[in-house]
Amino acid sequence: MEYPSPDTVRATAADGWIWGFAPLQNYRTLYPQAVDSDDPRYTGGFGRFRHYPQPFTPDNTDIVTPNNDTPYSWGWLDLRAEPWVVSVPAMGDRYYVLPFHDLDTVYAGFVGARTTGQDAGDYLIAGPEWTGAVPDGISGVVRAATQFVGILGRTYLAGPDDVSTLKGIQEQYVLRPLSEYAGTAAPEPAAEPAWPIWREDCMDSPEFFAVLDFLLPFFPVRDDVRELRERLAALGVDGTGTFEPGALPDEVRAAIEQGIAEGRGRLDEANRHAVKSVGLFGTREQLGTDFLTRAVGVDKGIYGLPAEEAWYGGWAVDSEGNRPPDASGRDYTIHFPADALPPARFFWSATMYRLPERLLVANPIDRYSIGDRTPGLHYDADGGLTLHVQKDRPAGPAQAANWLPAPDGPFSVIIRMYGPDPAVLDGSWALPPLTVQS
Repeated sequence: MEYPSPDTVRATAADGWIWGFAPLQNYRTLYPQAVDSDDPRYTGGFGRFRHYPQPFTPDNTDIVTPNNDTPYSWGWLDLRAEPWVVSVPAMGDRYYVLPFHDLDTVYAGFVGARTTGQDAGDYLIAGPEWTGAVPDGISGVVRAATQFVGILGRTYLAGPDDVSTLKGIQEQYVLRPLSEYAGTAAPEPAAEPAWPIWREDCMDSPEFFAVLDFLLPFFPVRDDVRELRERLAALGVDGTGTFEPGALPDEVRAAIEQGIAEGRGRLDEANRHAVKSVGLFGTREQLGTDFLTRAVGVDKGIYGLPAEEAWYGGWAVDSEGNRPPDASGRDYTIHFPADALPPARFFWSATMYRLPERLLVANPIDRYSIGDRTPGLHYDADGGLTLHVQKDRPAGPAQAANWLPAPDGPFSVIIRMYGPDPAVLDGSWALPPLTVQS
């Protein structure tokens, strides 16, 4: 085939890498969970939940920046043959959310305490090409933009003594094909795709576009990406599954490699300035065509929730300008004044992660997060709250009660607020500094 000029190839590869970053990182999770039955992370295939009622520990490495507030319920849906129905029980006053994300991690919709309430219900999850009638009894419809959809459900855990109750609730999350729900004949199943084996090194090589080429048929072309899809097709990344990096002319391969490096550089630079979650996660209407911002969200914490559901914040630098913060030779405090405690409708927490892995930190008290529901938390005399962030246990009992153990090295603390107050979303409430103690 005749390729565009090297400069055009490079520019297309850079833009295509930024746009494709999210779907490939999503496939990085989809493949072991829904396709590779030999992988310990396998959830049972499409159309099944795998629940994790136990709190996370440093041994859990499935995804970066995991949280212990709301143990997960993983699921994947293949919507090509027919829609699926998810059923949820009455939840009382317990917070939960079942978010449904498209192949590019953009949210198609939500079922949960904030959006659909606490009553029991049956919700239809339909693919982009489904035109059937919604049966009686359906409480709501989520319309996906891609043929495969992921679910990373979260359900509130009150502590270790609540695990058995949580497990019983999770087991009442039920997935059924629409035909089973409605009592009608099942359609012919869709053909099994020729799933490419996931390899970590594909993210920074032309193999990236081979995996993207495989995924494209499950993305009906939308107007917001039509022009980029046409540019990618000019490189042979057209959704036929035939893109072969090894057959590229040397100058084209070199230009693609340069474009990938440029895309990676743009993402790294954008990452340096992103310390809050507002605008990083959301629906297609919320994110629009800002694919770089979407990639930043995926890179910082794939499957993060939109800010109105759960607000995330943190510190890229400490009070003395150290980037990133490092607890190998410093102790830190985070002080919330009495009139500026994190304002959340449901609850809030602060979780510690070691860098660069962004995983939980092993520590002698097995505490990975701290927040308003932490037993024994010690508030200041005026009602304020001071958290102690350091690698060694503080000396005093009040300080030890408020200790968030840090690693012996660089770290990141992520604040999560579930159901954040409008003051958080509009910026009138702000995080206090991560203060170095002398």
